[in-house]
Amino acid sequence: MSYWLIILGMVAVTYSVRLSVIVLLGDATLPPRLSQALRFVPPAALTAIIFPAVLLPEGSLDISPGNVRLLAALVAGVVAWRSKSALLAIGVGMAMLWLLQGIM
Repeated sequence: MSYWLIILGMVAVTYSVRLSVIVLLGDATLPPRLSQALRFVPPAALTAIIFPAVLLPEGSLDISPGNVRLLAALVAGVVAWRSKSALLAIGVGMAMLWLLQGIM
């Protein structure tokens, strides 16, 4: 039960923060430089989540060919670069990770 309360609390906090920005800004337009800078927030957040999981799988830096997460991430990166599709890159990266984990 406490896990559900924690999750509901996190949802409430996240929703209130997003709603407050919408209510406070309303119809206001953001300055062009701020609008341009905000475009980089999602890739930066995703990078902050992914890089530690890929490069520090056991708690220490592992950039060896035996790091299946790194190999799968490299394949996903190439797919993302070539296809410009984040969804395809995620799918290929997950499939590659499962395949490599099954092989190694």
